[in-house]
Amino acid sequence: QVQLVESGGGLVQPGGSLRLSCAASRSIFSFFVLGWYRQAPGKERELVATITKTGVANYADFVKGRATISLDNANNTVYLQMNNLKPEDTAVYYCNAKQLMPPSSYWGQGAQVTVSS
Repeated sequence: QVQLVESGGGLVQPGGSLRLSCAASRSIFSFFVLGWYRQAPGKERELVATITKTGVANYADFVKGRATISLDNANNTVYLQMNNLKPEDTAVYYCNAKQLMPPSSYWGQGAQVTVSS
């Protein structure tokens, strides 16, 4: 069973930055894509950013230019650096990893990010 453990959430002021980390219990090369999603109260979970194991990144329009997703292969960790945070970025952020064989999708427990003054 794969475990994904997020860390790095917290309270940050508008305009601030933070970096979320997601540590996987096995090599991230075993997944074909990893990503970050978020869910705000009363809203559906939405994609924030994804990255393939070869390093190709994709971002939701609402974070383009403000976020960077990256891989640390040596530590089996995926990061999400977010800058110029806005109150509407407040949500629980979830790490996700997808594998092809067998087709599976794994989720972390979530990390709360609150942007408020």
